[in-house]
Amino acid sequence: VQLQASGGGLVQAGGSLRLSCAASGRTFRSYAVGWFRQAPGKEREFVAAINDNGGSTYYADSVKGRFIISRDNAENTVSLQMNSLKPDDTAVYYCATKRAVGVVGRSTWWYDYWGQGTLVTVSS
Repeated sequence: VQLQASGGGLVQAGGSLRLSCAASGRTFRSYAVGWFRQAPGKEREFVAAINDNGGSTYYADSVKGRFIISRDNAENTVSLQMNSLKPDDTAVYYCATKRAVGVVGRSTWWYDYWGQGTLVTVSS
């Protein structure tokens, strides 16, 4: 599975961005997908995840209520809508996936495939 993350950019605090993760090579239908981020000098951290059919979603406490993860299996894409952005959200955002039905992970080690990352910069 190849993943392509896109949608990053520069936005002012309080603004919104929508990230997309597109999969190629295989259908996304039986894969869980997670979003992670890594700020300069920090560990990569969990942001949000969604199970294979979109019925279950999980969020880090730091983004709960502001970010929404969703998926379109027909289009092989997973999106991360980011609202009320804060300077602390500045990071490179990565999508990751693993073939898994009904379950989803929140740790980097759980995922098998990773996209290249897209940079989100939130100015104050």
